[in-house]
Parts: sequence; C-alpha cells; structure tokens
Amino acid sequence: MGKTFNTDGYCDPKLHYMVNLDTRLREIKSMVDAGKYFTINRARQYGKTTVLTALADYLQTEYEVISLDFQGLSYADFESEYSFAAAFSRQILLYTEHIPAEAEEELKQYSAGRVEGATLSRLFVLLSELCRKSERKIVMIIDEVDSASNNQVFVDFLAQLRFYYLRRGRTPAFQSVILAGVYDVRSVRGKIRPDEDHLENSPWNIAADFLVDMSFSLDDIEGMLKEYENDHHTGMELNLIAGMIHEYTSGYPYLVSRFCNYLDERVAGMNGFPDKSSAWTKAGFYEAERMIVKEDNTLYQSLIRKIELYPELRSILYELLFIGKPIPYNATSSYMKTAAMFGIIRNENDTAAISNRIFESVLYNYFITEEFSVSRMYRMGVQERNQFIIGGHLDIRKVLEKFVETFSDLYGDKDDTFLEDVGRRYFILFLKPIINGIGNYSVESRTRNNERMDLVIYYMGEQNVIELKIWRGNAYNERGEEQLSNYLEYFHLTRGYMLSFNFNKKKEIGVKEIKVGDKTLIEAVV
Repeated sequence: MGKTFNTDGYCDPKLHYMVNLDTRLREIKSMVDAGKYFTINRARQYGKTTVLTALADYLQTEYEVISLDFQGLSYADFESEYSFAAAFSRQILLYTEHIPAEAEEELKQYSAGRVEGATLSRLFVLLSELCRKSERKIVMIIDEVDSASNNQVFVDFLAQLRFYYLRRGRTPAFQSVILAGVYDVRSVRGKIRPDEDHLENSPWNIAADFLVDMSFSLDDIEGMLKEYENDHHTGMELNLIAGMIHEYTSGYPYLVSRFCNYLDERVAGMNGFPDKSSAWTKAGFYEAERMIVKEDNTLYQSLIRKIELYPELRSILYELLFIGKPIPYNATSSYMKTAAMFGIIRNENDTAAISNRIFESVLYNYFITEEFSVSRMYRMGVQERNQFIIGGHLDIRKVLEKFVETFSDLYGDKDDTFLEDVGRRYFILFLKPIINGIGNYSVESRTRNNERMDLVIYYMGEQNVIELKIWRGNAYNERGEEQLSNYLEYFHLTRGYMLSFNFNKKKEIGVKEIKVGDKTLIEAVV
C-alpha cells in the first residue's frame, strides 16, 4: 500500500506524506546543544507528537534520549510521590534503550514499588546518577506533559528539574529537558497555589523561549504535494493548490493534512470529480473546503468549548467576524493568551486576528446557527429558498431582491447602530438555508472592516462575490464600486454584487444594474 495523508496521530515518513522537518529539527537541536530546558506549547493537532518523534530519532546520533508520554500515566500515578516515582521509573525502563546495569536495577526496584520512602528527591538522586554513568549526555523529552499538570506532585517534579538544572555545574543532570503540551506549564504554580506570593513563582521559570515556527509554510506544503504528485501524476498546478491550502489554513498542520486527505480520498470519485486529476483542481479544493467546514471533529469541538468557557473571547471573535472592529493584541490578557495558546487567534501586526479562514468559517456557522430557531430572517430564507435555484445555478440577483424586500419589511425602521451589529449577520442568516448542503461561503478577511466586507459564495462550482457595506454617501459608494470591480478582476469574474445598508430616510431601496469598465455590478440597497 502506498503513502497516505494522515490526520490521526503522529505521522510516519515511511507511511505518510509529510512536510520536510529538517530545518525545524536543526533549530531545536541547537537549543539542545546549548543545554536549554524548554517547553513546546502548541494547540491540539499541531504536529507536536510528530516533531517530537522525529526529534528523538534525530538526536540519538549524539545523545541518549529518554522519550516519555504522560498520557501513559494515570490519575492515580500522581496521587503521591511514591506512586509517581514508580510510574515514572516504569516509563524510563520501557522507552530508554541504554541504561547502565546498576541504574537499571534501581529503577526496577522503584517501578515495582519496593523502595521504602520513594520520594521525588530520592528518585532524582538516582536520575542524577544515571546522567553521571551514561556514556552520552541524556536528553529527556516528555509529551502531553500538561495532562497531569494540575496537581502538587507535578509541581514538585518541575521543582526537582529546576534544582538540578541550577546545580548542573556541580551535579550531573540532563543535558536538556523538553516538555510538550497545549498548556504553558510555566503558569502551573498559579493553578495549584493561587495565593499572591506564588502566582509568578513557577518552578519552570528556567525554561528558554521556544521560537521555532511549527506551522507549515507555502514551500513546506508545495514540497509535500510534489512528493505526492511524483507518485500519482495528477497534473495538478502545485503552486496554485499549495497556495490555496496555505491561504485557507495559515499552515495549521492538521488542517493542511485534512485538505490533502479529502482531495485524495473523498473528493476524488465524487460526482463531478471522477478521478484524482479532477479532484486536485480549484473546483475540487472548494468542494473539499465545503466538506471540511461542515464536518464535526475534535478540533472544532475544542474550539467551541473554549468560546463557551470564555465570554470575553466570545465577544472578541464576534466583533472580529461581524463588525470588523480592530482589536489590539494584548499578550497580558488572560483570555487572549488562552485563545492564542489554543490556536484560535494570532498576533497580526499587533492586532488580534482569527488564526485561519477555516476557523473563521466554522465560527461564522457557530454564531449563525445559534440564531436559527429565533431568527425571522433565517425562516424567510427557508421559506423562499426554492425560487433561487434555476437550472442548477444560484440566482444571486433574485436572492438580493428578496432580501431587500424581507429586510425592509422587518427592519426598515432601524438605525445605523442596529446595522453595525447585525446587518451582515442577517444577510448570512437569509443566505445560509438557500445554499445549505450544496454551496458554501467565505468572508475575505482582507476586506473585512467596520465599513465593508466581501462575501464569496461557492455554488456548484461557480463563484459569486458580494460586497456588504454601510452606506456613506455617493462618493464612498463609487469607491466601493471600483474596489469591487478590482476584486472581481482577482477572481476572473465579470459580474459582481453589492449590498448597501442605508438608513437615510430619503434612500431609494431596490436593486439596479450598472457598468464599471467591463464589469457588471448588481447593486442592492436596503
């Protein structure tokens, strides 16, 4: 069986198509060579385990590597120092190749629970002795370290690591310790002892900053696709497909692999995409995107749980999506740090931005879905949806005409304060049941601000661009027409749409058609 794109667990280069990790491994090894202790904190499904597995193999030419996974320890293993010492010793015995005979025998005694008074301090005396007797310097890697971080035994374990790190000029210690997980264990003291004296007193304050970029670059993705193309000869435009995947995922490893997996195994063979050659195209990409946004997976579930746990984060995301309000990125904000830690937002020129376009689409659907049961606009979209599909094509002009009529009837007496908050959301609510199941939409983040937003609708292989904007007078409207015309050029389209929310009492509501150069614009005003 040939290689596949993997989204379940760590990737094996013998079995899976992967990006080349050599540059990242060299960067991490330079930290190991310098004797750094550090933490790799990244969101779930960000490729940590894959990198750590490759790193362990990479370091073994020069170091003795102890590679552990705290997921293999149970809650009971952290109930006391005695139980932890036994469980930790068992993991070392299981996952370390070269242990001096004397140290191995002592570890076996600890692992069997036959050492009376087996405290962490006694265990670390043994580990220090192991470092002294080892023919090579020892590097310890612990994955999923935060799965057991919320207890005092773990804090004391970190304290022992710190103690030997600070004394390693006089006492044998690990060359490097790498802790990997989602949560930053440097803040673990505050979780255990929330009193003021210990909030900033983490035993892991010795950790060096980890600045290695774990996301996939455009070149990374193109290199992976090139290997696939050499095997399958689809004829895909490598730069085009790699660029689209990178644009929509911002290099989030799981999402990159998910796109590739869907194109290879799900889109290929569907109606309209009879083979791999037809799947690895622009149209195939949009079909994969529609399927990925609609699926239910653990990554999206985790995303939604965080929104529900942090009301401040929820408010920020809503404003970013629907209002386009610029929000300064504040690294000291607890909920912003949490959102960044879980991969939901990122710092983009000192402004908070949602991490990638797939997350944006998932969040749009989440916020919109919340209102399905109570929204009159959504119910009107459901009632009217059949009239907008003609010969398998979505008639956007008819959609706009009906939206203008419906919006004016329901909300025509509202002011621009109302518009800022909900105008765009109401159009998406109206649109969603019309295209649901067949079509999809995305918001162009580069155009999203508090005055305009471009919505791109994909339906049966066709693209339609709608600019949603607030009416700011004729001069502003003419600039918007020019902007939309230029944007259509980017998509190689000759027809585009504009929806203006105008609460001027003298406004003329309705839909009209105008020409801007060689482009036809359908303008709707509500």
